[in-house]
Amino acid sequence: MATTEKPAARSRTTRQFRTVAAELEASDTFRSAQDIHESLRQQGETVGLATVYRALQSLVAAGDADTVKTHAGEAVYRRCSETHHHHLVCRSCGRTVEIVGPSVEKWAGQLAAEHGFADVSHTVELFGLCPDCQK
Repeated sequence: MATTEKPAARSRTTRQFRTVAAELEASDTFRSAQDIHESLRQQGETVGLATVYRALQSLVAAGDADTVKTHAGEAVYRRCSETHHHHLVCRSCGRTVEIVGPSVEKWAGQLAAEHGFADVSHTVELFGLCPDCQK
């Protein structure tokens, strides 16, 4: 049976975990683990890249962050709202807009029903160039 409840938060959070979470919170674009790690290093933080990856995976698992694959196949992460949404992402600068798509939801439900599927989930990411990067 599907549930809409978020998984339990980490019972113990380390300083490094909180640092990674704060760095992700400070940005409204999708960012790679390497980008977050480099930014933290430039700020004088001593957080290993493996720790950054673990923290990001924990945030995604807890429903506190979203991850998408870029057109190049790289996983990138962003703090997002808790409601169901999709993303419109600029391929050049990473600017991200959360979007809702009632027609996408209807289409996904219809396709699932046509093929006898139940409890279907989906993700939709649209990649393009934002108005600033088109100039």
